[in-house]
Amino acid sequence: MNRTFYGSKSDGAAVHAYTLSNSRGLDTTILDMGGTITGIKVPMAENGPRNVVLGLEDLAAYEASGWWNCLIGRFANRLCGGFTLDGKHFTPPHDAGGVTLHGGRELSWGMRIWEVTKATGDMLTLRLVSPDGDQGFPGMVTVDVTYTLQDDGLRLDYAATTDAPTPLNLTNHIYFNLKGQGSVADQLLTLNADAFTPTDAQQIPTGEIKPVAGTAFDFRTPTAICARADGDDPQIRLARGYDHNMVLNKSAPGALELAARMVEPESGLTLEVLTTEPGMQVYSTNNVKSARNAAGQVIQPRDALALETQHFPDSPNRPGFPDTILRPGQTFRSTTLFRFP
Repeated sequence: MNRTFYGSKSDGAAVHAYTLSNSRGLDTTILDMGGTITGIKVPMAENGPRNVVLGLEDLAAYEASGWWNCLIGRFANRLCGGFTLDGKHFTPPHDAGGVTLHGGRELSWGMRIWEVTKATGDMLTLRLVSPDGDQGFPGMVTVDVTYTLQDDGLRLDYAATTDAPTPLNLTNHIYFNLKGQGSVADQLLTLNADAFTPTDAQQIPTGEIKPVAGTAFDFRTPTAICARADGDDPQIRLARGYDHNMVLNKSAPGALELAARMVEPESGLTLEVLTTEPGMQVYSTNNVKSARNAAGQVIQPRDALALETQHFPDSPNRPGFPDTILRPGQTFRSTTLFRFP
């Protein structure tokens, strides 16, 4: 493990980068600010290792984004109109339409310095204590996320406890491009999902779980990522591409199983995503505005694909969705593996 000074936040706090590596030549760099993954370098037969993570140009850009390649909590994805828990209503910060996204940008966990509780050659554990009332949510929550570099990929193990009942939905909002740069339009995607959750105009789930058959969301066989991303499907038009929760096929709740496979056709480089989570938000980088990548180039729509393993959006308000309430005495656990076979 290599620890280096990465820069200083706008408030003067020091940020450090931790690089994990293995004998295969695979390595990853993670910031203690938000558990941000700035890169995963995969060894290639030609031209040296390739960074398959779309990173930003500097620390200021990560801090301004708040959500790029970093850990998301307390509630990943969208909530609408707050939530009612045990008879009491809570209203986290929200936009004009009443929507809270990723806990709110100004209070994002991705901008916070996490405590390093363990650091070895192939493992990094980060901790955040989220106080009662943080982002408008009840209870003090303690979260530990362990990054482990395995022979063939990067594993993320999440664990969390609380001293009062609270909704909890965690992810890492990582962006992938298996070419390393340019568009992901022709990269092939396969999803282990027979259904998805359609949304309304605010991108809040309607509560329906809809089969993907006959829709733009059918990736059960390898399909170019952007083959239908600019089509006439009403859901695609609402989001200006893909920004939807896929309902993953599971042999049992909490099983660590394949969720997605992404392939770069020219080199054959393959990413497999396995997770214990019931859902995965697939986002085709639709709304990027003026962000710049690590080379200083303006990021364009479709320059990456975010594969956010998580529970379903707006779950506290949708009784038919998998439960996201964590209570005292329970431990939230989740695992996601980004594998390069």
